[in-house]
Amino acid sequence: MSSAVVRPADDPAAEYGDFAAEIADQIESFLLAVREIARGNDPGSTLSLLLLEVSQLCLAGGRLGAISDVVPDERFEPDAGPDADVDELRLRIAALLEPVDGYVEVVDPVDPERGATGFRLSDDLASIAQDLLHGLTHYKDGRVIEALWWWQFSYLSSWGSTAGSALRALHSLIAHTRLDHHDEQIEVTQEELLPAQAEL
Repeated sequence: MSSAVVRPADDPAAEYGDFAAEIADQIESFLLAVREIARGNDPGSTLSLLLLEVSQLCLAGGRLGAISDVVPDERFEPDAGPDADVDELRLRIAALLEPVDGYVEVVDPVDPERGATGFRLSDDLASIAQDLLHGLTHYKDGRVIEALWWWQFSYLSSWGSTAGSALRALHSLIAHTRLDHHDEQIEVTQEELLPAQAEL
């Protein structure tokens, strides 16, 4: 990975402080927005809002993937407590997306022999939220380097690919909604023109 961030030996937390704060802000913004979307107050905008939020989260993930490896001071991860309960979030999103929650994705584009399998957007978003909340616990407890390490590690191993898959699915859903509707309008217009052309 890039060596854009150099970790000094004396105070790594100070060196990473501003960067960690920016990532934490982006993550908290994503979590707040997804929880608000899941309330279902504006169901007609669910897909568009999720596309926007996942896109912005992918930017944060890209920043984490682009810096050099973040290495915690301790060999073992401190206990961050029990994993966050994201079942309610999953169920709310599943209810909102019920007709279009499932999608198919290639498991690993670099290894196509692994084939394709089915996924659910509600599962994806809940899983991403759980990964992010785990790191956020470290951050709020003052373990800045541990939080960055977790966000970077889980981005590369888990939520990064999940977010990418969800983003492609959301993009496809919106593209079909917009473009298929446009094609239908074109077909109707052509059908209306056919009788007039026959009279010529």
